[in-house]
Amino acid sequence: QVQLVESGGGAAQAGASLKLSCAVVGNTLGPLALGWFRQAPGKEREFVAAISYTGGTTNYGDAVKGRFTITVDSAKETAHLQMNNLKPADTATYFCGAALYGSGSPSDRAYDDWGQGTNVTVSS
Repeated sequence: QVQLVESGGGAAQAGASLKLSCAVVGNTLGPLALGWFRQAPGKEREFVAAISYTGGTTNYGDAVKGRFTITVDSAKETAHLQMNNLKPADTATYFCGAALYGSGSPSDRAYDDWGQGTNVTVSS
């Protein structure tokens, strides 16, 4: 089990940018895939983006393709989610998940550990 700490959430206007970070703390398991999911009030958890444990594969949800970019700093074991051209529909709590030797799956069932989440609010 690893601890994931998300940061970078906040309030933004439509069209603005935010950058979320997910820091892995206490990893003794091995290389991890990291994924971002979000959940708006009253809605199901939605896949946002993920990166494989090698860093060679990235996947994006249809709602964010072309606007969001996931990267990973392997030395710091931190994943970043650059969110550009934000829309009110991006308002949600964003969660980071980790999967040992993961492929960057868009399914939340592939992830074993989760952070507490960080809130993003986009106003029009």
